[in-house]
Amino acid sequence: MSATTPQSAPLDAALQQAVAHHRAGGLQEAEQLYRAILQALPDQPDANHNLGVLAGQVGQHAAGLPFLKTAWAVKPDQGQYALSYAGALLATGQAGEALDVLHAAMRRGFNTPAVQTLRQQAEAAMLDDAMRGNTPTSAEINQLATLFNTGQYTEMERRARLLLERHPDSGVTWKALGVSLQVQGKDALPALQKAAGLLRDDADAHYNLGNALQDAGQFDAAAASYRRALALKPDDADTHSNLGAALQALGQPADAVESYAKALEISPDDAATHNNLGAALQTLGQFDGALASYRRALEIKPDFAEAHNNLGNALKDLDQLDGAMASYRRALEIKSDYADAHSNLLFAYSLTDNASGEMLAEARRYDQRVTRQARPYTAWRNIPAPARRLRVGLVSPDLRNHPVGYFLESLLTHIDPARLELTAYPAHHFDDELTARIKRYFAAWKPLVGLSDETAAGLIYADGIDILIDLSGHTANNRLPLFAWKPAPVQVSWLGYFATTGMTAMDYLIADPWTLPESEEVYFTEKILRLPETRLCFTPPDVAVSVSPLPALTNGYVTFGCFNNLAKMNDDVVALWARVLQATPGSRLFLKTKQLGEATMRQRTIKRF
Repeated sequence: MSATTPQSAPLDAALQQAVAHHRAGGLQEAEQLYRAILQALPDQPDANHNLGVLAGQVGQHAAGLPFLKTAWAVKPDQGQYALSYAGALLATGQAGEALDVLHAAMRRGFNTPAVQTLRQQAEAAMLDDAMRGNTPTSAEINQLATLFNTGQYTEMERRARLLLERHPDSGVTWKALGVSLQVQGKDALPALQKAAGLLRDDADAHYNLGNALQDAGQFDAAAASYRRALALKPDDADTHSNLGAALQALGQPADAVESYAKALEISPDDAATHNNLGAALQTLGQFDGALASYRRALEIKPDFAEAHNNLGNALKDLDQLDGAMASYRRALEIKSDYADAHSNLLFAYSLTDNASGEMLAEARRYDQRVTRQARPYTAWRNIPAPARRLRVGLVSPDLRNHPVGYFLESLLTHIDPARLELTAYPAHHFDDELTARIKRYFAAWKPLVGLSDETAAGLIYADGIDILIDLSGHTANNRLPLFAWKPAPVQVSWLGYFATTGMTAMDYLIADPWTLPESEEVYFTEKILRLPETRLCFTPPDVAVSVSPLPALTNGYVTFGCFNNLAKMNDDVVALWARVLQATPGSRLFLKTKQLGEATMRQRTIKRF
């Protein structure tokens, strides 16, 4: 540890106190004081140096490197700083870099026995690595970095693979290979797992692995990798933000909000983090906070299509449909092939009054956009043999505790497996108790998470599916664009949506006389298959429910109730319910939904009635 330097009295006293704790073995107290000093003076050399030394004492040499580097950069004539920095570099397997620091210190006249000892250790480490073929030269590594910085990712991949033939245990080369694959959209996970295993104290290696795991839908493992990276590099805003995204995907929005807040403390003008924070707050029902976050993201980045889309979702949930639709349209102006925003616009149309013609025209525009990006199959290998079992595929993000899952479960119990072979293509990563119950009815379960539309369509085509059923329509997390590839000869939309998809590749839509009267068929592009009574198949809950006496008997009035999304309660619905209440003297209406957690929404809803 080094002596103090002249500075303001409070910081000088804090540094002396930190050094005292450090020498006495109070490492946690010392670390807190060093960090407090650096928050006020980020370039304070003694606090940086001592914090870096402390990190090495607890085995976190890589985490200490940025602090030791800063201390040496501020005071390059301080030989002890160079010695500590070189020692940490050597401890993290960077013998060549350690030698560079030591040689620089020696040129400045710092040439103690400790320097010579460390120099000999670094040279021996380099020789040992060379003999074992583990370490590429600095020039070879710099060449990989140059290829990355100039966007030559294919060549970077090729060079990395060649280096690994000679240096199979080079963690930095595995990391370079993984990054080159990642930016090309290839499977980078094995390479990045290898890199993180070899570079256990490299925060970037764990961060990159977290990104690959997140892309693969392995959110628990991704969160673990991000936390490992943060243990090594606690002040990295991107890692905090990506940890928030993993937690959000795991259904932990409150924890996600905490991670996003930490990211924004470090990088307050990160539009992507503000956008993600808004989504987490919206999940928690904190709509005012969500709106503020989306609008802040758009102040920073006005052409942020995803933030416009998310702002539209929040406005839709707050029953501000005009504003929502304007936001979706703005997202599509910026990013014309943004299928999710287009689906959201169509869903918003379905909540308005008397917009069927406009909605059909917009649905046809959606079809044109997704079809332009597809190369539809025109021939299939399905053999039309009457005795053969039909292969039926179901595509949905809602094969779980969700209304679609509830209505589907009872139907599955009545499927004759001798006649129909079912394959599930879940577009989600959540498995819950309902998922576990229905899996046994499927011959195969093939998640589409992380697969492009082209890859997913190719998978379905290769499975020889006869009839492919979409259970989502234009609802959240749908995979409608893959249907434009026409992976099955017959394609049907059913259950999760009640309006047209607009897609020419969708052959049929299953309806009933109540949700789709014959007079409304002109607003659909699909051929209508109308069931005689209902298109739904209710699944009674498999739980013991105690039934209380009718509340009206003691209340003296009837209570009507609706626990649905307020966005579905348009003006026609309000008018009808108002007439029902007026026709039932003394009656009450009980509404319950997360939007009513906001006082402004409660007041607005009462005013509507």
